Amino acid sequence: MKHAHKFYIDGQWIEPSVSKILEVIDPSTEQPTGTIALGSAADAEKAVAAARRAFASFSQSPKEERVELLKRIVTILKRRNDELGDVISREMGAPLAMARAEQAALGAAHFEQTINAFGTFAFDYMQGTTRIVHEPVGVVAMITPWNWPINQIACKVAPALATGCTMVLKPSEIAPFNAVIFAEIMDEAGVPRGVFNLVQGDGPTVGAALASHPDVDMVSFTGSTRAGIAVAQAAAPTVKRMHQELGGKSPNIILRSADFSAAVAAGVRRCFGNSGQTCTAPTRMLVPAERMDEASSIAARQADALVVGPPSDSRTDLGPVASAAQFDKIQALIERGIAEGAELVAGGLGRPSHLNAGYYVRPTVFARVTNQMSIAREEIFGPVLSIIGYNSEEEAVAIANDTPYGLAAYIQGDLEQARALAGRLRAGIVRFNSSAWDPAAPFGGYKQSGNGREYGKFGLHEFTEIKGIVGFSNE
Repeated sequence: MKHAHKFYIDGQWIEPSVSKILEVIDPSTEQPTGTIALGSAADAEKAVAAARRAFASFSQSPKEERVELLKRIVTILKRRNDELGDVISREMGAPLAMARAEQAALGAAHFEQTINAFGTFAFDYMQGTTRIVHEPVGVVAMITPWNWPINQIACKVAPALATGCTMVLKPSEIAPFNAVIFAEIMDEAGVPRGVFNLVQGDGPTVGAALASHPDVDMVSFTGSTRAGIAVAQAAAPTVKRMHQELGGKSPNIILRSADFSAAVAAGVRRCFGNSGQTCTAPTRMLVPAERMDEASSIAARQADALVVGPPSDSRTDLGPVASAAQFDKIQALIERGIAEGAELVAGGLGRPSHLNAGYYVRPTVFARVTNQMSIAREEIFGPVLSIIGYNSEEEAVAIANDTPYGLAAYIQGDLEQARALAGRLRAGIVRFNSSAWDPAAPFGGYKQSGNGREYGKFGLHEFTEIKGIVGFSNE
């Protein structure tokens, strides 16, 4: 890749301050797929300085110019969609068709949704004699993950550009190449110098330098709760705004009124999509206790039918998980689930027998799980489902809320029943009956799943400060 050993700072590709190279591993083969340069605090300093210089003019740029910029970015994202998908498939293991149709395509979808929201967003309005003004928050440090890389980059960059912010992006070093292509797209679209900057690197070095920098006004972070805490601690002395989308352990309540077989099967597929590496994955399936045997049988059949294999194979449903560290963590939690007495009904330890290399995990289902077991408490981030029984809707809600997380929740069954329960669930997103993804819905969580919201008009709000100009009118 042409620019893998350079950083995009102040509108040009520059050499790192220190020469340090990292191998990027293809998780399907466990072999290197390329190398990137790792940045230092000095590189972060250069990027922040460029963003600070650019903010003075970009924050005052006409809204119409910013919308046209977003439209140009959409055009180029769509043109390079398959290239992005191919790279994402190699670096984090998503099946190729899914990487193109979902992983990469979500980038353009977020920009398009931001354009739609921008048209109706009230940047300024009168409240009596006071003028209320939404102004860009400033220089934003963006720290993004490897599991849905372009999705998380786009849903931060699009509203930041729309509102007039400038930014420095540090993508995950596990899946960094898609961000290089994204920076090339920003350059081709004509993003003004210094408005968008890219520095590759790890969290303890570049991430910490950005989070603690006094000239960074906001940190937008997506990743694990553990890492989010570290970023927040680094940012705290400068009292900057923190936006965090963190972990999840989402419940999926299957009501007695649901089409049971269809609901269980759909819950398994949604849990295991992207090899279980989705923060909103419904990893705790709550079923009526008297139907536990039926639920476990349906779930096991569904899990066993999934094809685990190379991302390049068109028959593959699930590719590998993204790294050796993820594989080891998942295996340890499967082992703990067995040790703590959960009933293993599908999958289990080790990779599938037909694969002798790669970070492949067997689609695993545990039945008769209690909500106190480790597999019900910890975010596994792999294709592992826990089925928990409940006796009443009251108990189902109590189990669903008994978690330190609060990102998403799911309800399958009668719509009126679902509506009645939704307000009692402590989660930022509640989805009924396998509903489709809504790019305009607010995305973010309660409790240790983070703070702030992304997507559509909610993302625009997140990247603005609110100013009240009192006495603006004497009427």
